[in-house]
Amino acid sequence: MKIKAHKEKCSGHARCAVVAPNIFDLDDDGYIAIGEIEVSPENEAMARRGVRACPERALEIIEE
Repeated sequence: MKIKAHKEKCSGHARCAVVAPNIFDLDDDGYIAIGEIEVSPENEAMARRGVRACPERALEIIEE
């Protein structure tokens, strides 16, 4: 599974990183730092919760 971050939608709420800090990296200003994130199978549930936590819907799950 991958997560695509639509950086232009990110408002810096950082809810994704609060839910799953080991998956979602933020830049120095609190915005999502990486455009595409590879998620290991054991972290998929936590990653999905992080995606759902985003109020701007800036994160998209890509199933492989």
